[in-house]
Amino acid sequence: MRRYEQDGKMRMAVCNKCGRALKVENGYLREFCFQGTAAFGYFSKKDGTMEHFDLCEDCYESLTAQFLVPVEEAEETELV
Repeated sequence: MRRYEQDGKMRMAVCNKCGRALKVENGYLREFCFQGTAAFGYFSKKDGTMEHFDLCEDCYESLTAQFLVPVEEAEETELV
């Protein structure tokens, strides 16, 4: 969950799973954060709804460790 100032600068970010406040300095996240977005369309129980959530690195690792089909992994040559 992210909250922004009037000028669009990020004020805070919280992991939706564990509730831990993520490190934000000068409007920028200073640690890993997975941002998920789901747009529900036709044939779903939530037609026309969009949901957003954030996960800290520990919660992301915990979630993906439960997958029956592992996530695909590749080496990234440029870090953002």
